[in-house]
Amino acid sequence: MISFEFFPPKAEAGFDALFRAIAELKELSPSYVSVTWGAGGSTRRKTVELTARIQDEIGITAMAHLSCVGSTVDELAATLAQLRELGIENVLALGGDPPPGYEPPPGGLEYANELVALVRARFDFCVGAACYPEKHPRAPSAESDLAMLVQKVRAGVDFLITQLFFDNADYFAFVARARAAGVTVPIVPGIMPIVSGASIRRMTALCGARIPAELGRELDRAGDDDDATAEVGVEWATAQCRELLARGAPGLHFYTLNRSPATRRIHAALF
Repeated sequence: MISFEFFPPKAEAGFDALFRAIAELKELSPSYVSVTWGAGGSTRRKTVELTARIQDEIGITAMAHLSCVGSTVDELAATLAQLRELGIENVLALGGDPPPGYEPPPGGLEYANELVALVRARFDFCVGAACYPEKHPRAPSAESDLAMLVQKVRAGVDFLITQLFFDNADYFAFVARARAAGVTVPIVPGIMPIVSGASIRRMTALCGARIPAELGRELDRAGDDDDATAEVGVEWATAQCRELLARGAPGLHFYTLNRSPATRRIHAALF
């Protein structure tokens, strides 16, 4: 199972380029593509519209991300009802990334397990959720993070997608711990092809992912040369994917950053 993730562009002009990238990736026959949810629900309308357009106009099964942050239960339920009316059958239920000082609105939800429970109580969706091989950045410990994951899965999750990671040992160790804790649903590795050294360092600082020493040295050698950095990223991600699939990972979920070249190159090397 191969899947790709996209985000709604901030400007309308970005949609043409995004649809070109999605159309190029359609040739790789993905099982589905997913569309992210902006911070605080800032792209709620675009997420719903883009998910529906991908499914209707491009002909790929699509999954909408949905976050607790910035929405009441009624607003979340209304979004879910709209997705269902548009023929969307899959959602990724997320707690979200609240800004500093954030307080849930009256009647709002705070954790992903609460959102999963809401979806299960009122709708008929295939429900995915996120997990963190290196621990959620706000979790006090790996043990507490795993305990929250167990709650989330028990609420009715069908499959999990991991946060990006660059050392497969972290993924396999996490899967072993999750299985020992009773998590039986598929755990799909999330792969981020690196295209910019500066961007990936900012991203990993935010999400808590670790850049292995060897990869860090290669990125340092590439410096500000984006072409050289992309070569490093493609080679590293390809090696990751080969080992993941060889050792039984149930699929691959690519964080595309709304681009197709790196992902297409990795796919060509694998298949």
